[in-house]
Amino acid sequence: MKTEDFDFDLPERLIAQTPLKKRDASKFLVLDKETGDIEHRHFTDVLDYLEPGDVLVLNDTKVIPARLYGHKEDTNAAIEILMLKDLGSDVWQVLCKPAKRVKEGTVISFGDGRLKAKCTAVLEDGIRHLKLLYEGILLEILDELGEMPLPPYIHEKLTEKNRYQTVYAKYEGSAAAPTAGLHFTEDLLHKIKEKGILITTVTLHVGLGTFRPVAVDDVKSHKMHSEEYHMSKETADILNKAKEEHRRIISVGTTSVRTLETIMNLYGTFKECHGNTEIFIYPGYKFKAIDALITNFHLPKSTLVMLVSALAGKENILNAYKEAIEKEYRFFSFGDSMFIK
Repeated sequence: MKTEDFDFDLPERLIAQTPLKKRDASKFLVLDKETGDIEHRHFTDVLDYLEPGDVLVLNDTKVIPARLYGHKEDTNAAIEILMLKDLGSDVWQVLCKPAKRVKEGTVISFGDGRLKAKCTAVLEDGIRHLKLLYEGILLEILDELGEMPLPPYIHEKLTEKNRYQTVYAKYEGSAAAPTAGLHFTEDLLHKIKEKGILITTVTLHVGLGTFRPVAVDDVKSHKMHSEEYHMSKETADILNKAKEEHRRIISVGTTSVRTLETIMNLYGTFKECHGNTEIFIYPGYKFKAIDALITNFHLPKSTLVMLVSALAGKENILNAYKEAIEKEYRFFSFGDSMFIK
């Protein structure tokens, strides 16, 4: 299976640079994974496709202002970092730019020294481990000094930080938003509950995998980066009961999919747990946890296009994407939505 098999031509004008004024105003492409049939609706119509007894699984991770601009203390050279993962004891895995300037022992200063970081380990692909040095509460410092880590294909400044958060974001730790959830409003979630659909949450802190393209020709040679996940006992009980009663489990976003499938692969059931996952889902994978998926439109040749192709079939996905391009859907993080039913 070749990475090129998941390529498609996307006009640059269709890459959404800013969020819509209303979260739930996006277009909504509905794809039947069995027949390949396509419908074109609006996101508020999601209610028409959810049935009483369905379980909707949200990822309640919260994005931190993880992009920081500083300088080396010895040479004053400019350094940009993207905080990816809390390794404990104030040590973070980060992506550095330019990485060649950051060697073991390098000290980087941010915000006139309010926050400092000392490099403790040098890894490949621009990854470093930094020991953070500060007084006070780190998240408050990041709120003052950091920027929301928008993906590299977004060139517009974000005027409202909360528009790169879901309305149900709860646990800080992500370097990117679980963007399928950006379409939901409090009002829409209330209507979904009123219809008899159960809503539950998992947590997966989105890390480097979001920013890394597939750089190998053979799909199976690609290695995913590790991301931390959590599932509560309450969520596990809801999902296990749904499985027993043959009710649909609908994932909101590929991050929720990866969490649910990881746990089902490990334990054969849902259970209270936490860990790290490197699961890579591509065509040929047999889904054990989910029945349907709400997702955005993803980058060509990305692991996310491969995941949705595993669920709906590559031809169905590429055909749906072709139709979405013809109908001028908006793509990627701030783009439109898709329901694979």
